[in-house]
Formats: sequence, structure tokens, C-alpha cells
Amino acid sequence: MEIVHLGSGSRGNAAMVRTEETTILIDCGFSMRQIERRLAMVYAKPEDLDAILITHHHGDHGKSARAAAKKWDVEIHANFETCARLSLDPVNQCRVFESLERRDLGPDLSMLPIPIPHDDAENVAFVLNGPEGRAGFMTDLGEPTEELIKHMSGCQHISVEANYDVNRLFGNMKYPQSLKDRIHGRGGHLSNRQTAMMLDRLVHDNLDSIVLCHLSSENNAPHLAESEVLCQIDEDFKGEIQISKQDGPEFTHWLGQRAAEPLRWT
Repeated sequence: MEIVHLGSGSRGNAAMVRTEETTILIDCGFSMRQIERRLAMVYAKPEDLDAILITHHHGDHGKSARAAAKKWDVEIHANFETCARLSLDPVNQCRVFESLERRDLGPDLSMLPIPIPHDDAENVAFVLNGPEGRAGFMTDLGEPTEELIKHMSGCQHISVEANYDVNRLFGNMKYPQSLKDRIHGRGGHLSNRQTAMMLDRLVHDNLDSIVLCHLSSENNAPHLAESEVLCQIDEDFKGEIQISKQDGPEFTHWLGQRAAEPLRWT
């Protein structure tokens, strides 16, 4: 299983997962042109896609889903609320799933959607299952739930948001207090500390790689996110941590391998 973050942040999110027989996107939060360009950088084309999974309807995750369904003739997978909020036809454009409904995406890849709390959205995380094992993807949640921890346990790869540093968020004079409270709340985003504490519960001997994603450009920095996580898990985690930035792709992971493969133009 190959995992490539095409880019992650408040201006757009998309990740490509490719197995021997199946290619999918998780989220479609860039323009069509941007997604096509970024796919080309990893030798993929829209017509290669077997499915696009959408976590929730917010624009930085799903704004191009409807256009992709029409132009690329690719099946969108989303829950009913997300499908409706993106104005997708639930019969002809979108395969609607229920939370915790395992679904095959191809002969060698399946997914499990897990509900997670996020403001004004019926958001889900995904666990992908392939021949080599499992990979977890979770972003835009205010706090980890016990259900999420249970289903993410045992993954060999985890991509998870580390959205903000608490001191930077509450010291940000441009943000009103109401916005700070929303970001910090249960329906907002994960702080570096929350991400670190959650990963501490998920570390195991076969967890090879972690990608920290959806970092706030205003309220975080890669070195802050990485250092907070490493302070918590460094004694137990033997794999590799990477940061997915807004302008990707920069690296690719192969399930079962600890070292990421840098892409040549980075």
C-alpha cells in the first residue's frame, strides 16, 4: 500500500492511496486542476481512480467532489449528510455509507468509516485495510473518542491532524475569543498535545510511520508539532514521523516500511 499526501492544511486536503489493483483519494479539497497536477507528480491520473472518499463536506476537504464525479466519472463515497451538503446525487454520483460499515473499494482494499466530532459536519475517520495491513486517517476532530482509539489500534500507518499549539492559538490577537474557543472545543481541532496523548495510546511495535497533517499556518509550526509528539512517544515509537504541508506532495510511504521515500523534486 502506497500512501501519498498531496497536500494538507486549511486551504485544501487530499491524499492518494494506491495498492497493486486499486487507487483512491481521501478527500478532494483542492481545485480539479491542482489535484490533476499533484497526481501527475506521483505518476497517477484521474482516470486511474477507483473511488474518492470524503471525510466531511467542508470546502477544504470536499469542494471538488461534485466536479470530480462529473468530469472524471469516479464514484464518490460519503455518508448521507456529507453527500447532501455537497449536492451530490446519492444514486448516480455518490455511494452513501453508514458509520462503521466496512466496504470494499477494490479487490485488495477496503475501508471502515468511524464517526468523529467536528462542528457543523458529520465527519468520519477512515481505516484502510490492504494485503500488507492497515492504515488510519483522521483529521478535523476536537477530541479523540474511545471508539476511534479502538478502531485505530493496530494500524501500521497513522495520518492524524496536529492542528494548533495552545500557546500560539490563545496568544493570536487576530482571532476573536469565540473562534479560539471553537477551535479548542470538542467540535474543533486537535492540539499538538491532544495528538501526542492520543498517539501515546496507539503506539505499538508494528506502527512504522506517522504523518502529522492539517497544521494551522497561523497557530502552529512543524517543529512545534513534531517536538510535542516526540516528547510523549519517543521512548516507545521506533518508526518515522513526517509532516504533511499545504504544498505537496513531498514524500510517499509504503505500508510496512519505516522510512518515507522523498519525492525527487523536493
